Amino acid sequence: MSPATTDTPAHIPLRHSPAVSRSSTRRLFVAAGTVLALLIPAPGASAGGPGPTPTPEQGLHLTLDGDSLTAQEMFDVLDAKSLTVKLSEDSRKRMQRFRDGAINELASGTRVYGWNQALGPLKDKQLNSQQQKEFQKRILRSHAAGVGQPLPERVTRLVMVLRANQMARGHMAVRPELVDRMNSLVNTGVTPVIPQVGSLGSGDLQPMAALGMVLTGNRAPARYQGEQAPASDILPRAGLEQTFELEQGEALPIISGSTVVLASYIDSLHRATKAADLAEGVLAMFMDATRAEINTLDPRTHAERRIPEEEKVAERLRHLLQGSKWTTDEGRKRLGEDHPRIQDAVSLRAAPHIYGTLRKTIAEGRQHMEREANASTSNPLIFERDAGRGYEFVMGGNWDGALLGHAADTLNAQIVDLGVHTQELSARLLSPKWSYGLPANLAGGTPGLNSGMVQVQTVATALVPEMQARALPSGTLSRPAKDGQEDHNTMAMGSVRNLHENLDRLETIQAVLTLMSAQGIDLIQDKMTDLPLGAAVKDLHDTVRGHIEPLHNDRYMTPDLEEMTELVRGAELTTALPRR
Repeated sequence: MSPATTDTPAHIPLRHSPAVSRSSTRRLFVAAGTVLALLIPAPGASAGGPGPTPTPEQGLHLTLDGDSLTAQEMFDVLDAKSLTVKLSEDSRKRMQRFRDGAINELASGTRVYGWNQALGPLKDKQLNSQQQKEFQKRILRSHAAGVGQPLPERVTRLVMVLRANQMARGHMAVRPELVDRMNSLVNTGVTPVIPQVGSLGSGDLQPMAALGMVLTGNRAPARYQGEQAPASDILPRAGLEQTFELEQGEALPIISGSTVVLASYIDSLHRATKAADLAEGVLAMFMDATRAEINTLDPRTHAERRIPEEEKVAERLRHLLQGSKWTTDEGRKRLGEDHPRIQDAVSLRAAPHIYGTLRKTIAEGRQHMEREANASTSNPLIFERDAGRGYEFVMGGNWDGALLGHAADTLNAQIVDLGVHTQELSARLLSPKWSYGLPANLAGGTPGLNSGMVQVQTVATALVPEMQARALPSGTLSRPAKDGQEDHNTMAMGSVRNLHENLDRLETIQAVLTLMSAQGIDLIQDKMTDLPLGAAVKDLHDTVRGHIEPLHNDRYMTPDLEEMTELVRGAELTTALPRR
């Protein structure tokens, strides 16, 4: 069965405000969320996993074993129209073995946090046998205190897949039936409503407790087939048992781990990859519009820097501009350049370095994803003793989200830098001096009577300081909590929230540059009649013009910019780029 495909609002209104769309067909395409492949893969990134790539017609099927979930499969979970997931038989047997070992260890009198001992500052309080099962219910109730906008449904679905896969390793000592229950929510399309605010990045206690409340059938909100209602009402409608009873020690493994941070980080990497793909395509269109010097892409200079990702960016840009006669001495002469340009501004010469650095961070992020998704991120964990001498509980800090939080802060800084760079390019297009002869303000018709695109570019300028203000690493802002028992916190949820808000802003800034670069090409097209654009640039330009007309006389620009932003968010523009 297909999960609901309507995402609840998330992050900030900027991304989710209604946009004026001129193509219902394209809007349906975007709504499907089908960025089916990384069209320009990050250098060094894995090619994907054995599971099929989802399409609007074909769902995704995954078997979880706790050890082999790939980065591409995680991206596919975000994109798939429908998803079926199950626990591998080997994992089922392993989980049951660890569960039995845990129960035997407790029977010997071992005191274990969250099993027969209370939590946090109350960790020294013992729970008797009558209290231990009731305690599982109360853990979820007391910890489900999150607030704010809920996670998008696609991210919540990924949260459940990730947690089920981590539990499949066996070391959390939960029953396989708990994983089956979580998988049943995924398979039927039931998604818990998970508030984003409350986690300190030291385990995702509040948001995961909301998931646990739905999983067990409490009256916490869930979504199913586009509607929201209490889980106790939703679950029977989806054909599931209304309640699910947790056994001893099962509530804490649901909530103790940075799984929401991980899922949000994965979503940010997916979005950042698409942004990096589009950035290269739009940069090539900008270079044609400004008749740039492409010798800055000479492979020899990039090889000498010894940064493989930078070399790949330069190679892709050369490919995108292949066949261009605009970026030649003849192209430059058409607008009056009668002497060599020598070299372009830093924003062009250093673009492969800036974009290559982002690609390197994305590739590293995919490695983080795979390690975290196939790890036991809870406390406590159980391990087999040597020589078959039973099992042993170990208390530790594997729920900590420091790696993810700092990785998100790093990616956020580079997304902000990409936003600044993109805005700088769009600003160059307004100035005849900086654009080497494009009409001032990119105005069509009669300049002066028409003001052109100056205020479109101002939108990008307005968003840049908002991005910069949200680039402060949240990982440097630890606060002690809970009577000193949790005296260091990663604040990783703040890191991924800031990152997603800046990705929202970047989409609009990229829309501004795309719209303006296309306009720059149109304004000088008649002077370049016998000179071709780069083949990929022409395809990208034609895609834009399939939705938005060139600007001749001034018109109401908000619909154009909103339409362009929707194009940036969708898959159509990156689909127009060649796969390489």
